[in-house]
Amino acid sequence: MSSATCPICKANARPRSENPAFPFCCARCKQVDLGAWLDEKYRIASETDGSPSDEEDAK
Repeated sequence: MSSATCPICKANARPRSENPAFPFCCARCKQVDLGAWLDEKYRIASETDGSPSDEEDAK
C-alpha cells in the first residue's frame, strides 16, 4: 500500500479508512489548510484579472 504525504507538514498520512483527516496527517494540519484558504493565501487562477476593461469587453 502506498502512503500519502501530508501537504502541510510532509509527514506520512494514514489511509482514508484509518484517518478522518485524510489527505492530511491529523486534524491540526487540516485546520491549518482551512485557515490558509480563509486568509486567501491560496488562489484559483482565472482567465481574466477582473479589471473593469475586461468586464466591458465581455458585454
